[in-house]
Amino acid sequence: MADPVKVAADGGQRRPAVDDPRIPWSGKARRVFYWATLPFRPRLVGTHPVALELLNGSTEAIVAAAAFARVGHGTLIVVLLAALFGLIKFDPLFWWAGRLWGERVIALVGGRRNRGARYMARVQRWGRKFTWPAVVISPFLPIPSAIIYVIVGWAGMRLLTFIILDAIGILLWAGMLAGLGYALGHRAVVVAQTISHYGLWISLALVAVIIVAQVRSQRHMLRTANEARAAATASEAGTASEATTASEAGTASKAGTATDEDDVPGS
Repeated sequence: MADPVKVAADGGQRRPAVDDPRIPWSGKARRVFYWATLPFRPRLVGTHPVALELLNGSTEAIVAAAAFARVGHGTLIVVLLAALFGLIKFDPLFWWAGRLWGERVIALVGGRRNRGARYMARVQRWGRKFTWPAVVISPFLPIPSAIIYVIVGWAGMRLLTFIILDAIGILLWAGMLAGLGYALGHRAVVVAQTISHYGLWISLALVAVIIVAQVRSQRHMLRTANEARAAATASEAGTASEATTASEAGTASKAGTATDEDDVPGS
């Protein structure tokens, strides 16, 4: 695992190892909103699924809300509109990031497999024949939709066009999930209510897992940072020692040469 602290050559300045010169910010991007809303999902899915849709547009929220509509609590129109808002609210930010920072953000969201670069090549070859369908079917693809949104922003798609195509894809996706929930009806409602009944304990367990994971991650980062700092200090000390030894050896050599010259008799 890479060291979280790198010592720069200019004066020993330290920077996080997750800094990437290709992206316009320092540090590692974090899914703050996702983790912040995670504890509320079990509680809301069986009591206020439409509110959960507005919050994060999750699959279980759409299915549960449609199931509640089947038994007379709400309508499918409300379910679809809530899902549309919940799923689309952050998408223009990814489009905007692609428009502003282009390849740097694409490299970031593409991950280690460099999937973004492959899609960029297709955009350059096919243009709208790739970008327009890609936005529509992005909710169905087994890749993060953010990759597609950043790429189409980089490719120059207009914001209005992007929002329309994105809304079409989201409504198709939400309609499929809503159809599933509506077909399940009462059975899905019972499952959702059971989850919400134990939602407090599930939420507490999720919070505990998150806290433990964050504490372990921070401890590991601190330990690795201390090791990196100690290695850098040892390296600097070794370099200084070698320089001092070389300087002393050079001085001794010069002194020996001068002594030899003094011992030679004059002509």
